[in-house]
Amino acid sequence: MTGRPTDLTRRAALRAGALAALAVPLAACGPGYDESPDPLQPLLAAAEADAAAARALAKGGDADAAGQLADARAAHAAALKSEVDRLNRPKPATSAPPAAPAALGGFKERLATARKQAEDLVGGLPRYRAGLVAAVAAGCAALQRSAPALGPGEDAPAFAAPSGTVPAEAVDPLQAALAAEHAAVWVYGLVSAFLPGDFGDAEKAGAAEHAVRRDALQTMLSGAGATPVAPEPAYVPKKPVTDAGSASLVVATAEADCASAWLAVVNHTDDAALRTTALHALVAASRRGTPWRSEAGEKPTAIAMPGQSS
Repeated sequence: MTGRPTDLTRRAALRAGALAALAVPLAACGPGYDESPDPLQPLLAAAEADAAAARALAKGGDADAAGQLADARAAHAAALKSEVDRLNRPKPATSAPPAAPAALGGFKERLATARKQAEDLVGGLPRYRAGLVAAVAAGCAALQRSAPALGPGEDAPAFAAPSGTVPAEAVDPLQAALAAEHAAVWVYGLVSAFLPGDFGDAEKAGAAEHAVRRDALQTMLSGAGATPVAPEPAYVPKKPVTDAGSASLVVATAEADCASAWLAVVNHTDDAALRTTALHALVAASRRGTPWRSEAGEKPTAIAMPGQSS
Protein backbone atom coordinates (compact mmCIF):
# COMPACT_ATOMS: atom_id res chain seq x y z
CA MET A 1 0.00 0.00 0.00
CA THR A 2 2.81 2.41 0.74
CA GLY A 3 4.21 2.15 -2.79
CA ARG A 4 0.94 2.90 -4.61
CA PRO A 5 0.78 6.68 -4.09
CA THR A 6 4.43 7.00 -5.14
CA ASP A 7 3.75 5.10 -8.40
CA LEU A 8 0.77 7.31 -9.14
CA THR A 9 2.80 10.43 -8.41
CA ARG A 10 5.53 9.31 -10.81
CA ARG A 11 2.98 8.51 -13.53
CA ALA A 12 1.28 11.87 -13.05
CA ALA A 13 4.62 13.64 -13.27
CA LEU A 14 5.54 11.80 -16.48
CA ARG A 15 2.12 12.53 -17.95
CA ALA A 16 2.38 16.21 -17.02
CA GLY A 17 5.86 16.41 -18.55
CA ALA A 18 4.63 14.91 -21.81
CA LEU A 19 1.76 17.36 -21.99
CA ALA A 20 4.09 20.26 -21.28
CA ALA A 21 6.40 19.14 -24.09
CA LEU A 22 3.47 19.03 -26.49
CA ALA A 23 2.35 22.47 -25.39
CA VAL A 24 5.65 24.18 -26.29
CA PRO A 25 5.28 24.07 -30.08
CA LEU A 26 1.61 24.91 -29.78
CA ALA A 27 2.45 27.97 -27.72
CA ALA A 28 5.04 28.98 -30.29
CA CYS A 29 2.27 29.16 -32.87
CA GLY A 30 -0.04 31.06 -30.56
CA PRO A 31 0.37 34.59 -29.21
CA GLY A 32 3.61 35.26 -31.18
CA TYR A 33 1.96 34.69 -34.57
CA ASP A 34 -0.02 37.54 -36.10
CA GLU A 35 -3.22 36.03 -37.43
CA SER A 36 -4.57 39.25 -38.92
CA PRO A 37 -4.67 39.49 -42.73
CA ASP A 38 -1.49 40.77 -44.34
CA PRO A 39 -1.99 44.43 -45.37
CA LEU A 40 0.44 43.91 -48.26
CA GLN A 41 -1.76 41.27 -49.89
CA PRO A 42 -4.09 43.76 -51.66
CA LEU A 43 -1.05 45.58 -53.05
CA LEU A 44 0.31 42.27 -54.30
CA ALA A 45 -2.98 41.26 -55.94
CA ALA A 46 -3.27 44.62 -57.72
CA ALA A 47 0.33 44.47 -58.95
CA GLU A 48 -0.12 40.95 -60.30
CA ALA A 49 -3.36 41.91 -62.07
CA ASP A 50 -1.79 45.04 -63.57
CA ALA A 51 1.28 43.16 -64.78
CA ALA A 52 -0.80 40.50 -66.52
CA ALA A 53 -3.20 42.99 -68.08
CA ALA A 54 -0.44 45.32 -69.29
CA ARG A 55 1.46 42.39 -70.77
CA ALA A 56 -1.57 41.61 -72.91
CA LEU A 57 -1.45 45.16 -74.30
CA ALA A 58 2.26 45.05 -75.06
CA LYS A 59 1.63 44.06 -78.67
CA GLY A 60 -0.42 47.02 -79.92
CA GLY A 61 0.21 50.67 -80.60
CA ASP A 62 1.28 51.34 -77.01
CA ALA A 63 3.54 48.31 -76.93
CA ASP A 64 6.57 50.10 -75.45
CA ALA A 65 4.71 51.91 -72.69
CA ALA A 66 2.56 48.86 -71.90
CA GLY A 67 5.63 46.65 -71.77
CA GLN A 68 7.40 49.00 -69.38
CA LEU A 69 4.28 49.17 -67.22
CA ALA A 70 4.03 45.38 -67.18
CA ASP A 71 7.69 45.01 -66.21
CA ALA A 72 7.43 47.56 -63.41
CA ARG A 73 4.26 46.11 -61.92
CA ALA A 74 5.74 42.60 -62.19
CA ALA A 75 8.75 43.88 -60.20
CA HIS A 76 6.36 45.27 -57.58
CA ALA A 77 4.52 41.94 -57.43
CA ALA A 78 7.75 39.95 -57.05
CA ALA A 79 9.02 42.15 -54.20
CA LEU A 80 5.69 42.14 -52.40
CA LYS A 81 5.18 38.39 -52.83
CA SER A 82 8.57 37.64 -51.32
CA GLU A 83 7.65 39.60 -48.21
CA VAL A 84 4.09 38.26 -47.99
CA ASP A 85 5.37 34.69 -48.31
CA ARG A 86 8.06 35.34 -45.70
CA LEU A 87 5.56 36.21 -42.97
CA ASN A 88 2.92 33.77 -44.24
CA ARG A 89 0.07 35.58 -42.53
CA PRO A 90 -3.56 34.76 -43.35
CA LYS A 91 -4.64 36.08 -46.72
CA PRO A 92 -7.73 38.30 -46.69
CA ALA A 93 -10.69 37.35 -48.82
CA THR A 94 -10.23 38.83 -52.27
CA SER A 95 -12.71 39.53 -55.01
CA ALA A 96 -12.15 38.68 -58.64
CA PRO A 97 -9.56 40.93 -60.32
CA PRO A 98 -11.01 43.87 -62.28
CA ALA A 99 -11.53 43.49 -65.99
CA ALA A 100 -8.36 44.04 -67.99
CA PRO A 101 -8.25 47.50 -69.62
CA ALA A 102 -8.63 47.54 -73.38
CA ALA A 103 -6.21 50.46 -73.73
CA LEU A 104 -3.29 51.96 -71.84
CA GLY A 105 -5.47 54.76 -70.46
CA GLY A 106 -7.42 52.16 -68.51
CA PHE A 107 -4.48 51.85 -66.11
CA LYS A 108 -4.59 55.51 -65.09
CA GLU A 109 -6.98 55.07 -62.15
CA ARG A 110 -5.50 51.69 -61.24
CA LEU A 111 -2.05 53.23 -60.83
CA ALA A 112 -3.44 56.15 -58.82
CA THR A 113 -5.27 53.73 -56.51
CA ALA A 114 -2.23 51.48 -56.04
CA ARG A 115 -0.04 54.48 -55.27
CA LYS A 116 -2.43 55.84 -52.64
CA GLN A 117 -2.91 52.43 -51.01
CA ALA A 118 0.85 52.05 -50.69
CA GLU A 119 1.40 55.60 -49.43
CA ASP A 120 -1.27 55.17 -46.77
CA LEU A 121 0.47 52.08 -45.36
CA VAL A 122 4.01 53.46 -45.02
CA GLY A 123 3.59 55.23 -41.68
CA GLY A 124 2.44 52.19 -39.71
CA LEU A 125 4.59 49.34 -41.02
CA PRO A 126 7.80 47.86 -39.58
CA ARG A 127 10.89 49.51 -41.05
CA TYR A 128 11.76 47.02 -43.78
CA ARG A 129 8.16 46.76 -44.94
CA ALA A 130 7.79 50.54 -44.84
CA GLY A 131 10.75 50.95 -47.18
CA LEU A 132 9.49 48.26 -49.53
CA VAL A 133 6.00 49.76 -49.77
CA ALA A 134 7.42 53.29 -50.11
CA ALA A 135 9.44 52.12 -53.12
CA VAL A 136 6.30 50.60 -54.65
CA ALA A 137 4.39 53.85 -54.11
CA ALA A 138 7.21 55.86 -55.70
CA GLY A 139 7.33 53.41 -58.60
CA CYS A 140 3.63 53.91 -59.28
CA ALA A 141 4.12 57.68 -59.06
CA ALA A 142 6.97 57.49 -61.57
CA LEU A 143 4.89 55.34 -63.93
CA GLN A 144 2.24 58.04 -63.92
CA ARG A 145 4.77 60.29 -65.67
CA SER A 146 6.07 57.66 -68.08
CA ALA A 147 3.26 58.07 -70.65
CA PRO A 148 0.52 60.70 -71.10
CA ALA A 149 -2.21 58.04 -70.96
CA LEU A 150 -1.11 56.96 -67.47
CA GLY A 151 -0.99 60.33 -65.77
CA PRO A 152 0.17 62.84 -65.04
CA GLY A 153 -0.83 61.93 -61.47
CA GLU A 154 -0.59 64.17 -58.44
CA ASP A 155 2.67 65.79 -57.45
CA ALA A 156 3.92 65.06 -53.95
CA PRO A 157 2.94 67.66 -51.33
CA ALA A 158 5.35 70.53 -50.84
CA PHE A 159 8.21 69.57 -48.55
CA ALA A 160 7.55 70.36 -44.91
CA ALA A 161 9.81 69.40 -42.03
CA PRO A 162 7.95 67.46 -39.33
CA SER A 163 7.50 69.10 -35.96
CA GLY A 164 9.36 67.77 -32.97
CA THR A 165 12.88 66.51 -32.43
CA VAL A 166 14.67 64.47 -35.06
CA PRO A 167 15.08 60.88 -33.77
CA ALA A 168 18.70 60.00 -33.08
CA GLU A 169 18.65 57.05 -35.48
CA ALA A 170 17.58 59.34 -38.33
CA VAL A 171 20.43 61.86 -38.07
CA ASP A 172 22.90 59.96 -40.27
CA PRO A 173 20.33 59.14 -43.01
CA LEU A 174 19.22 62.77 -42.99
CA GLN A 175 22.83 63.86 -43.39
CA ALA A 176 23.08 61.58 -46.43
CA ALA A 177 19.85 63.08 -47.80
CA LEU A 178 21.29 66.56 -47.31
CA ALA A 179 24.44 65.56 -49.19
CA ALA A 180 22.29 64.31 -52.08
CA GLU A 181 20.27 67.53 -52.09
CA HIS A 182 23.47 69.62 -52.16
CA ALA A 183 24.61 67.64 -55.20
CA ALA A 184 21.24 68.01 -56.94
CA VAL A 185 21.25 71.78 -56.51
CA TRP A 186 24.75 71.88 -58.03
CA VAL A 187 23.72 69.64 -60.94
CA TYR A 188 20.78 71.83 -61.87
CA GLY A 189 23.12 74.81 -61.94
CA LEU A 190 25.53 72.90 -64.16
CA VAL A 191 23.04 71.77 -66.79
CA SER A 192 21.45 75.16 -67.38
CA ALA A 193 24.20 75.95 -69.88
CA PHE A 194 23.49 72.82 -71.93
CA LEU A 195 19.69 72.76 -72.07
CA PRO A 196 17.52 74.44 -74.72
CA GLY A 197 15.33 77.32 -73.67
CA ASP A 198 12.18 75.20 -73.48
CA PHE A 199 13.77 73.24 -70.61
CA GLY A 200 14.01 76.39 -68.52
CA ASP A 201 10.86 75.92 -66.46
CA ALA A 202 11.70 72.30 -65.57
CA GLU A 203 15.27 73.25 -64.68
CA LYS A 204 14.18 76.16 -62.46
CA ALA A 205 11.45 74.16 -60.75
CA GLY A 206 13.83 71.29 -60.01
CA ALA A 207 16.53 73.56 -58.63
CA ALA A 208 14.01 75.37 -56.42
CA GLU A 209 12.53 72.13 -55.07
CA HIS A 210 15.93 70.77 -54.07
CA ALA A 211 16.95 74.08 -52.52
CA VAL A 212 13.84 73.98 -50.31
CA ARG A 213 14.66 70.46 -49.13
CA ARG A 214 18.31 71.39 -48.59
CA ASP A 215 17.42 74.39 -46.44
CA ALA A 216 14.84 72.45 -44.43
CA LEU A 217 17.30 69.63 -43.76
CA GLN A 218 19.93 72.06 -42.54
CA THR A 219 17.42 73.49 -40.08
CA MET A 220 16.29 70.05 -38.94
CA LEU A 221 19.81 68.79 -38.35
CA SER A 222 20.90 71.94 -36.55
CA GLY A 223 17.87 71.61 -34.30
CA ALA A 224 18.95 68.05 -33.49
CA GLY A 225 22.35 69.30 -32.36
CA ALA A 226 24.18 68.00 -35.44
CA THR A 227 26.40 69.97 -37.78
CA PRO A 228 24.80 69.81 -41.25
CA VAL A 229 27.09 68.31 -43.86
CA ALA A 230 28.50 70.98 -46.17
CA PRO A 231 28.33 70.85 -49.97
CA GLU A 232 31.35 69.81 -51.99
CA PRO A 233 33.09 72.59 -53.93
CA ALA A 234 32.16 70.70 -57.12
CA TYR A 235 30.88 67.30 -58.19
CA VAL A 236 32.16 65.04 -60.95
CA PRO A 237 29.42 63.45 -63.09
CA LYS A 238 29.99 59.84 -64.11
CA LYS A 239 29.83 60.95 -67.74
CA PRO A 240 30.88 64.33 -69.17
CA VAL A 241 28.07 66.81 -69.75
CA THR A 242 28.36 68.08 -73.31
CA ASP A 243 24.82 68.45 -74.67
CA ALA A 244 21.13 68.27 -73.80
CA GLY A 245 21.11 64.46 -73.70
CA SER A 246 24.03 64.14 -71.29
CA ALA A 247 22.66 67.03 -69.25
CA SER A 248 19.31 65.25 -68.94
CA LEU A 249 21.06 62.07 -67.86
CA VAL A 250 23.05 63.76 -65.09
CA VAL A 251 19.85 65.37 -63.77
CA ALA A 252 18.06 62.00 -63.83
CA THR A 253 21.00 60.49 -61.93
CA ALA A 254 20.86 63.23 -59.30
CA GLU A 255 17.15 62.63 -58.82
CA ALA A 256 17.75 58.88 -58.46
CA ASP A 257 20.45 59.57 -55.86
CA CYS A 258 18.00 61.73 -53.90
CA ALA A 259 15.39 58.98 -54.10
CA SER A 260 17.89 56.48 -52.66
CA ALA A 261 18.79 58.83 -49.83
CA TRP A 262 15.19 59.50 -48.88
CA LEU A 263 14.26 55.83 -49.01
CA ALA A 264 17.08 55.22 -46.55
CA VAL A 265 15.42 57.70 -44.18
CA VAL A 266 12.19 55.68 -44.37
CA ASN A 267 14.19 52.52 -43.68
CA HIS A 268 15.88 53.94 -40.58
CA THR A 269 13.11 55.51 -38.52
CA ASP A 270 9.92 54.48 -36.79
CA ASP A 271 8.75 58.10 -36.55
CA ALA A 272 5.57 58.24 -38.66
CA ALA A 273 5.79 61.99 -39.34
CA LEU A 274 9.38 61.77 -40.51
CA ARG A 275 8.52 58.76 -42.66
CA THR A 276 5.78 60.78 -44.33
CA THR A 277 8.17 63.65 -45.01
CA ALA A 278 10.73 61.23 -46.46
CA LEU A 279 8.06 59.46 -48.53
CA HIS A 280 6.96 62.75 -50.08
CA ALA A 281 10.56 63.59 -50.98
CA LEU A 282 11.08 60.10 -52.42
CA VAL A 283 7.95 60.39 -54.56
CA ALA A 284 8.89 63.89 -55.70
CA ALA A 285 12.37 62.83 -56.81
CA SER A 286 11.00 59.74 -58.56
CA ARG A 287 8.42 61.74 -60.49
CA ARG A 288 10.83 64.53 -61.39
CA GLY A 289 13.47 62.10 -62.57
CA THR A 290 11.17 60.26 -64.99
CA PRO A 291 10.87 62.89 -67.76
CA TRP A 292 14.60 63.56 -67.51
CA ARG A 293 15.24 59.86 -68.08
CA SER A 294 12.94 60.05 -71.11
CA GLU A 295 14.85 63.02 -72.51
CA ALA A 296 18.12 61.13 -72.02
CA GLY A 297 16.75 58.08 -73.85
CA GLU A 298 17.01 55.84 -70.78
CA LYS A 299 15.02 52.61 -70.62
CA PRO A 300 12.90 51.95 -68.74
CA THR A 301 11.60 55.49 -68.58
CA ALA A 302 10.28 55.00 -65.05
CA ILE A 303 12.33 53.20 -62.40
CA ALA A 304 10.18 50.39 -60.99
CA MET A 305 11.41 50.58 -57.37
CA PRO A 306 12.98 54.04 -56.89
CA GLY A 307 15.63 54.22 -54.22
CA GLN A 308 16.37 50.51 -54.11
CA SER A 309 19.71 49.16 -55.29
CA SER A 310 19.40 47.41 -58.62
